[in-house]
Formats: sequence, C-alpha cells, structure tokens
Amino acid sequence: MASAPARAPAPSRLDDLVDATPASRDRVVDLLRAASICVVVVWHWSLSVTHWHQGRLTMPNPVGDVPGLWAATWVLQVMPVFFVVGGYANLAGWQAATRDGGGAARFLRGRLSRLLGPVVPWLGCWLVVDLAVRAAGGRSDLDGGMVVVVPLGFLGVYAGVVAAVPVTARLHARRPAATLVALAAGIAAADWLRLGAGVGGPVVGLVGSGLVWLWCHQLGYWWRDGRLVAGGRGRRRATGVVVAAAGLAGLAVLTGPGPYPRAMVAVRGAATSNMFPTSACIAALAVFQLGLVLLARPRLERRLAGRSAWRAVVAANGVAMPVFCWHMTALVAFIGVYERAGFALADRPTADWWLTRPVWLAGPGLVLAAVLATASHRGRQRRGRGPADR
Repeated sequence: MASAPARAPAPSRLDDLVDATPASRDRVVDLLRAASICVVVVWHWSLSVTHWHQGRLTMPNPVGDVPGLWAATWVLQVMPVFFVVGGYANLAGWQAATRDGGGAARFLRGRLSRLLGPVVPWLGCWLVVDLAVRAAGGRSDLDGGMVVVVPLGFLGVYAGVVAAVPVTARLHARRPAATLVALAAGIAAADWLRLGAGVGGPVVGLVGSGLVWLWCHQLGYWWRDGRLVAGGRGRRRATGVVVAAAGLAGLAVLTGPGPYPRAMVAVRGAATSNMFPTSACIAALAVFQLGLVLLARPRLERRLAGRSAWRAVVAANGVAMPVFCWHMTALVAFIGVYERAGFALADRPTADWWLTRPVWLAGPGLVLAAVLATASHRGRQRRGRGPADR
C-alpha cells in the first residue's frame, strides 16, 4: 500500500507577510527603519562608555576622546533618517486612511497603537520592578538604572510628530516648498535666539527641537510623493547628488565658521550639543543622509528584490519596536551580571575598553533574545487559550 505523500510545512506568518508584499512597496524604507533601530542599539550597547558616576549610570560616548571620530556621527547618528522614513510611511498611511473615507481619528488610532503598543508591557514590567525596589527599601530610581527610559524620549518625540500628520500632510499637499521654508526659518530663529541672543531658555530649545524633527519628517513626504525619485536613472542620480551636496554644504558651513560642534551626538565636556536641544545641524544632516539614501536606493532595491533579503527585513521590522523598548533593559541586566562576575565598568575608552566591545554586543544581545523569546512564548500561550480560559 503506497504511503501518503508528506505534507508541505504550513507557511509561517512571516512568509505570508513576505508573499503579500505589493510590488509598489518601497522596500528601502523598511530596510532603513530596521537598520536605524539596529544602529541605535549597537551604539548604546558598545559605543557608550557606560559607567557609574555619583551612584548613577551614565553613558557618554568616546567621540570627544578619539580625534576625528566626530566624522562617523555624520553617518551613525541615524535619528534624522529614522524620522525621514517615518515621514514616508506616515504619509502613505495618511493617504490610505483618507482614500478609504477615514479621517484623522482613524489614522492616529492605528498609527499610535502600533507605535506605543510595545511600550505597555515594558512599562508594566518596570513599574513592578520599581515597586519591588521601594518595598525592599531601595531607591526609587532603581539604583541608577533609569537609563532604561532612554528609548521613551525619542518615542515621545516621534509620537508628537505622528500626531501632527493630519496638519503637516495637508500643508505638504497644498504648499510643499513653503512648508519646508517655514520650518527652516523657525529652526534658524530658535537657534539664533538660543545661541546668538542667549534668550528664551529651555522653551526656545524645545520649540526648535520640535521644528527640527518636523523638518526631518517632512522630507519623507517629498520622497513619498515621488518628487525625489521621478524621471530616468540619470535624473534620479542627479537628484541624489544635489540633495547630498546641499546637506553636506550646510553641515560644513554650520560646523565650520558657524557656532555648532562638529559631532552630531552629545560629547562629554562640550559646552553645546547638536542633539539636546536639537539644532539646525540635525536638519542639515537629514538632507545629507537623504541624499545618500537616494544614491544608494537603486542598488538596495535590486538586493531587496531577492526573497531572502526581503524576508530578513520583514522579520527585523516585526521586532523593531520591542527591541527598541527593551534594549536598554537588556544592557542594565547584563551590567549586573558583568559586575557580579568581578569585572568593573571603565569610565574612559582605553585600549582594553575597545577590545571588550564584542562582549558588549554579545552579552546584552543574549539577554535581549531571552526577553523577546519569553514575551513571544507568553503571547502564543495567550492566543492559544480558548474563550472559556480568558
């Protein structure tokens, strides 16, 4: 009697997502979103001189200690390009919502729930930890472990930018160039008041920072509507060259004769920072990075047309937000293991510090993998319960 043919394994949800990808999707946007999160995690884990200072964890970087390392921040400071691709994705979402007859409430409900959903279990976990520390008579700041809230800062800023989409998308549709000019003027005015006139204080800094991130997000609208990728191959390449050159020229002027530091991250001991408050340099950096993306886009598109490469990008985006929320928790947990093993945290980027960088990728990485695996297992258990079990 002939045996029955073996059944092919059922396709996974990941494979379903890969197969459902429409031909019109710009896969480079998804790649950049995942890559940006990856760079942030790697930077926090291995390129921060994390150590104890006056009883609290602090995380300066080695940029001020290594001559010329500031140049790397013009590429590795990825928050501008993260907001640019966010602008692309959010305009696409806004167009889909309004095309189907929805409005601002529908768009915001969907976008913010996806953005902030992973924050809820993270926040719940840390509230339980904080209560346990308080009950045990410890400090309410978790003995300096509040570096775990670092991700919430940018999530909050990004959520604010998303909340503004119903306004900024309409402004872009009506007056795209005038909107960018107005944002640029506001950024320049805020920086002049803060750095030139020395007035305004934190309020001006906050306003200027908000305008910078709105500018970065607005650039993504220009990418999404096709203005920057229209025409033949030669024209698209010329557009990328012009955009990159404009951003690079702006950075050169602002950080040369201008009053801004050359590093695009906060540097230990520096009087000013381009990130806190966010300065016009970050706006120029967004233009420069967007130009580089436009130049690399044709090659990246060809690579992402392959199933294996695209499958990896889809998988990475599926865990991007949980990774972003939990990566600092993984770092703090590994610090506890590291110190209990008898090792001490270095406060300077010495030769030994550089040699141990692989440890600070592998160690927190293993902790994070365990956290995500546990969360995924519990999620499957909840989904597997019947209605009577809930």
